[in-house]
Amino acid sequence: MGWIWDSIKHVYALLAVIPVVPFLLVYFGYAAVSGDRKKAFRLAMDVTTALLIGCVAVLFNDIFDSGFGLYGILLILLLGGGLLGNMQYRSKGNLDLRRVSRAIWRLGFFLMSVCYVILMFVGIGKSLFTA
Repeated sequence: MGWIWDSIKHVYALLAVIPVVPFLLVYFGYAAVSGDRKKAFRLAMDVTTALLIGCVAVLFNDIFDSGFGLYGILLILLLGGGLLGNMQYRSKGNLDLRRVSRAIWRLGFFLMSVCYVILMFVGIGKSLFTA
């Protein structure tokens, strides 16, 4: 049973190293099957967000020699969800949790993409200029 978990971890790590590859695979695969490119783009964003969260957390932990990466990302997503939910409740009078969580997840995609690029350059620079 342990080899299954190890295999899942290795596949996740392989896909998370370069998140553009799974994004393109999901996008073109789902677009070819369904013909709906807009839905394929959203699905590719949703899948890639999970990979980016893990990758950005590992990059953060490695660069800053910390263990707070994943917890910090989750904290930011929860705070964003609370703020967005509060804004929705004040403006509409009710809270659509599904809509708020989907919005935060997709905003997380853009935030994690920017963090991934920045942390990747910082990590490469750190590995080149430190002995």
